Amino acid sequence: MIDYLADAPVPGTLDVDWHADVPLQVHVHSEHTLILRQGKSVHFEAPFLFLLFGNERALLLDTGATADPARFPLRETVDGLVADWLRRHPRPEAYGLLVAHTHGHGDHIAADAQFAGRPHTTVVGPGLDDVLAAYGLTGWPDGLGELDLGGRVIDLIPGPGHERAAVVFHDRHTGLLLTGDSLYPGRLYVRDAPAYTRTVDRLLDFCASRTVTDVLGCHIEMTTTPDVDYPRGTVHQPDEPPLALTTAHLRTLRRALTETAGRPGSYPYGDFILVHQSED
Repeated sequence: MIDYLADAPVPGTLDVDWHADVPLQVHVHSEHTLILRQGKSVHFEAPFLFLLFGNERALLLDTGATADPARFPLRETVDGLVADWLRRHPRPEAYGLLVAHTHGHGDHIAADAQFAGRPHTTVVGPGLDDVLAAYGLTGWPDGLGELDLGGRVIDLIPGPGHERAAVVFHDRHTGLLLTGDSLYPGRLYVRDAPAYTRTVDRLLDFCASRTVTDVLGCHIEMTTTPDVDYPRGTVHQPDEPPLALTTAHLRTLRRALTETAGRPGSYPYGDFILVHQSED
């Protein structure tokens, strides 16, 4: 059995060049943590996905923007990665897979169906009722939850504001805070400003008493020039900044929400652009 709390947070690498010309790129952050990115050659959204291994099951966080396995072979890739991990870390019993989401927008759930019928696999639905039932969360959106992958515990922080059923995931093993579309180097779409603001407050409170190594969202849309993004629909981004942000960006985001409150439009804040829009 792997002790996921020993020497936590364990170091990982984010030194990677992301390529647009492959359907799915896999980066090894650390021995039990993989970061995947859908290629822009398949879909311009190019979302990031995360595969975390525990003693009893793995967590696949998000399934990308394309359903067709011929164009986006997510299931095939994940099956291979799980098999490789199990060869290095054999389990005496069947090994599970939990497919979950940062939130329920189409570019994060499109390939869910690829996992239908996969043995020992649970796919969490994207709706709020599905999320509450899967994680046993009560009093939404207040309070926190926990997800145990078998000795590897993930903290669950309710994150509505961009999407009503959004959840932020904190991995105690690596210290990664996985923020979905709530914070990343790109355009942060605020659909419910009061809920978004409360989410950021919730995250700041959480981070004040936890170890957070890096803040990883699900897209890169900025250039390396502060305040300048790539236009929506761009399929080639040769001047991308790194994916990782920090807890300091959460503080900047909180200030941005106050400074732009009640004013529709786009507001650049260096490493991200805050975009106020009407709720779905």
